[in-house]
Amino acid sequence: MKKKHKIILVAGLVLSTILALLASLLAFSAKWMFKTWTNLTMDELVYHLTAPLEGTNTDMIKDYCNECAVPVLLILGCILFVIAANRKHTGILKKIAIVCSAGAVAVTGITVGVIWNGLDVSNYMKGQSTYSTFIDDNYVDPRSVEITFPEQKRNLIYIFLESMETTYADTENGGASEKNVIPELTTLAQENEDFSGKDDTTLNGGYSMPGTTWTMGAMFGQTSGLPLNISIDGNDMDTQENFFPEIITIGDILESAGYSQTLMLGSDATFGGRRTYFTQHGNYNIKDYNYAIEQGWIPEDYKIWWGYEDQKLFDYAKEELQNLATGSEPFNLTLLTVDTHFEDGYVCEQCQNEFGDNQYANVMACSSRQVDAFVKWIQEQPFYENTTIIISGDHLTMDSDFCNDVSDDYERSVYNAFINLPENLDTSFEKTHNREFSTMDMFPTTLAALGAEITGEKLGLGVNLFSGVETLTEQCGREKLDKELKKKSTFYDMLINDVDIN
Repeated sequence: MKKKHKIILVAGLVLSTILALLASLLAFSAKWMFKTWTNLTMDELVYHLTAPLEGTNTDMIKDYCNECAVPVLLILGCILFVIAANRKHTGILKKIAIVCSAGAVAVTGITVGVIWNGLDVSNYMKGQSTYSTFIDDNYVDPRSVEITFPEQKRNLIYIFLESMETTYADTENGGASEKNVIPELTTLAQENEDFSGKDDTTLNGGYSMPGTTWTMGAMFGQTSGLPLNISIDGNDMDTQENFFPEIITIGDILESAGYSQTLMLGSDATFGGRRTYFTQHGNYNIKDYNYAIEQGWIPEDYKIWWGYEDQKLFDYAKEELQNLATGSEPFNLTLLTVDTHFEDGYVCEQCQNEFGDNQYANVMACSSRQVDAFVKWIQEQPFYENTTIIISGDHLTMDSDFCNDVSDDYERSVYNAFINLPENLDTSFEKTHNREFSTMDMFPTTLAALGAEITGEKLGLGVNLFSGVETLTEQCGREKLDKELKKKSTFYDMLINDVDIN
């Protein structure tokens, strides 16, 4: 009988210890998650839980281990020490098992509550169980639209700027900062087109709607006119090999129009499904961090931040542009920067210290200067005359505290600037003045910026901002659009049945 009781006690201690460790790991993980992603949403979390982790920033993995795994190991050590110190005291061992079990239940309950409220899980689940015909009714399939390119096709340089908002400009220029953190980007938008109107110097950006609030979601939304919403109830995303094969994106359209397409980025393109998406939709040549190593651009052991810094990206892009310009095909060069990624960005050798201890502001200011210098270099090249440059933030910043002082009344938006538009494009004040739009409107607007004519002016859920047609944001308002995009869609379900990002 004593042997049986001993076995039960040991089993109880093992089980209660495991429960205590799992509860602790959950609690530390939740704390780390909300500290790392201050604006994390359920759709982003669900997406990354199903997306490949290959290419993740190693610093982020180390940070997780330090803040979550290490404390759990310390707790394990403490529990084992207490058990060893009292191994001959059956009564105390029973109490240890009870305390560990009760503590695990309490900690788990509190943590689940924090996660539930922090991610607004109830509304997410409500949306997942509610069907709406909003996407079904408003989606315009590019297959059904006549898109006519000019006889001489224009080149496209599309620059996704990590976490770039209009918020970083000063209040005088439409931002929310006391001092303008991005003066060069502010001037670029003001001297070109950002849909605020020719006489309005305040910056005007696009709204980042549900399904577009992280990098892959943002790139997907701006190139397809759809949110990237992955259902929590399973899409076999770990077994399929496709990324929304049924949709038509800007990459597909430009490929059909004879464009040579390249995606350049200083991180691993596999992360988040970017390689699969841009390869399957437009047959882009992927020149990422791994490609840079293969080509000998950087040493095999070179790894900073997410791969290599933006300073190198712009240098490599200059060489790529010179090569592309010698070809007979029109080209689309798409870039994705990374230095301004949270937390606090990467300080490169070009960064200055004009904002003192505010590292993220210094990094943003450095990015603004680098982008401006890159644009000025392009403007000096022979191919610029027939090239449209589009600069767009991908989403709002996820930095934990940079925008803490921004008033709740201020509507944060994603930066954009359209540079060197075709002469025949209608940019009249009436059509471009103070447009209310989402980043999904970039899809048809980009094609229009290349001189393409779009019958009906709509593609996906986006509207050509150079037209007089109302955007969904202008028709419905942000609140309604947010609510509808969080709901399930029969049409979207049909698309998602064939989606995977591995």
